[in-house]
Amino acid sequence: MSAVWRKDSLSTQTDTQIRAVLSGKSGRGLPRMLLFAGPAVVASIAYMDPGNFATNIQAGAKYGYGLLWVVVLANGIAMLFQALSAKLGIVTGHNLAELCRAHFPRPVVFAMWIASEIAAMATDLAEFLGGAIGLSLLFGLPLFYGMVATGIITYAILLFDKRGFRPLELIIGGLVGLIALSYVLELFVVHVDWAATAYHSVVPQLDDAQAATIAVGIVGATVMPHAIYLHSGLTQARTVVDNDADRRKLIRFSNIECIVALALAGLVNMAMLMMASGAFHDGHPDVAEIETAYHTLTPLLGAGAAGIFLASLIASGVSSSVVGTMAGQVIMQGFVGFRIPVWVRRLVTMLPAFIVVGLGIDATNALVISQVVLSFALPIPMIALLLLTRRRDVMGAFVNSRLVGWSAFVATVLVLTLNAILILQTLGVTIPGLPST
Repeated sequence: MSAVWRKDSLSTQTDTQIRAVLSGKSGRGLPRMLLFAGPAVVASIAYMDPGNFATNIQAGAKYGYGLLWVVVLANGIAMLFQALSAKLGIVTGHNLAELCRAHFPRPVVFAMWIASEIAAMATDLAEFLGGAIGLSLLFGLPLFYGMVATGIITYAILLFDKRGFRPLELIIGGLVGLIALSYVLELFVVHVDWAATAYHSVVPQLDDAQAATIAVGIVGATVMPHAIYLHSGLTQARTVVDNDADRRKLIRFSNIECIVALALAGLVNMAMLMMASGAFHDGHPDVAEIETAYHTLTPLLGAGAAGIFLASLIASGVSSSVVGTMAGQVIMQGFVGFRIPVWVRRLVTMLPAFIVVGLGIDATNALVISQVVLSFALPIPMIALLLLTRRRDVMGAFVNSRLVGWSAFVATVLVLTLNAILILQTLGVTIPGLPST
């Protein structure tokens, strides 16, 4: 990501205003907070990408509100680890991948890089296909042309990176707002059982083996490996300070932003599942594809609801594809010190989506499978972040407190446990309390 801005650029102006706030010379209330908003908003798009659409549609249609607790749990884990990633970048001036290269053995670093690149490609598969599906449905195009259009739009947005951090933050923020508004409107159209929503948001249940698979997919779609890497990259050079007092202020503002941005992302995810439950669970429980959901929404709720659904899907696919490409650059440059042109990165990460379509694989099933793949890659950055943020030689006075450290440890164990459930179910092992496949 470029750090060369013109003196009058929006990014430079924002940086100057942030420094004035840190020095106590300017700003109060919401305008002051908005200066610091950006990194978590960009990272939050990873929690509203088309993979979330696919897993939440399947979860809501088949199990009603029963898997809402997984969304709530995953979002809580996301808040914690995104906040830790942001803190790592602010305190050290380096991103997570760079610090892994500096502090871990070379074979481990190489293995982490390969796994992270696979995760990045799985991520981009979901994001790219989602945008392409939305465009093809909206304009009646073959999926291939929807994919080409998504690639062009994504690359055009990425060109704004040359103007510094602020233009991209504002573009992604606008698309996040569009997605959130779309689902607010959807909840006014579909019938929602609010009592069931409240109950299933806090009471865990897994009805069968497929529920476990979808639950792991929800975790993989919500807590994203590339977003954990990217967040530290977004904060490492956004505002560089040279004393601990200013770092503490930046971390405080960053934590507030993480809570607000990811709470919004969590509510959008819950709204996705609630919409699918209200629209499909009674009468259409087998709806499992984005295309089917769109075509089913039209007769059930009208063309307006279906159009809103498509608008949010396109915004999600395009914005998350931009963020995925940015994350891929951070991962590659951090682990191996190698940077490639953005257009090459964009082209390479598009290839899996074209292969999936060329082989005739169902696009939505590919999205769900990609999220399961992500959930298996997820423990890698989680464990690395946990290890690095507890080291005083890395974090200095900002090393994790005992409460934060144990919370991160428990969250990592929960993710590993969900993965273990999926593996055992796949192998046909009976788990007490869960039906076998």
